[in-house]
Amino acid sequence: MTTLRLRPEDPADEGPVARVLAAAFARPDVATPPEVGLVEELRHSDAWVPELAMVAESGGEVVGYALLTRVRVRSDGGSAPALALGPVAVAPHRQRIGHGTAVVQAALDAATELDERLVVVLGDPAFYRRFGFGRADRMGLTSPWSGLGDPWQALELPPSVSGAGPVPRGEVVFPPPWSKV
Repeated sequence: MTTLRLRPEDPADEGPVARVLAAAFARPDVATPPEVGLVEELRHSDAWVPELAMVAESGGEVVGYALLTRVRVRSDGGSAPALALGPVAVAPHRQRIGHGTAVVQAALDAATELDERLVVVLGDPAFYRRFGFGRADRMGLTSPWSGLGDPWQALELPPSVSGAGPVPRGEVVFPPPWSKV
């Protein structure tokens, strides 16, 4: 049995990551799923946090991917940093055996180590609930996806130091590459 290795993406992973994304998000109506371009654009933006682009590798092959990038939470009191999770992808031949869960947990653990406090995601509540995500609107967070209800979710990460300030509430502002998805 091959061990699953979880680690931050390195430059040599760009092609394999694009292939995993293309396979996981394949649709008959598009040659290249928009998630492939999203990751490429995020890599070259201020939203990119290299330590939070995680790959799952098995037998030397990239089989999974989870990305956390910078977003801002805007409120009357100003703006605070947060993270957006996505895209998350697993190669079709490796799905439903825990690789997605493992790579997402690795990304969330890395974010916690970096003292991040808030992660938002738009996705399947049944999948993301296992990590502690809940409805973002119930946490006082809005976005262009707020009207979708349950899929618009957020997770408050544990503070690394006692006395850490409150998690921001307000409008989540995504970087420009997200508007193309």
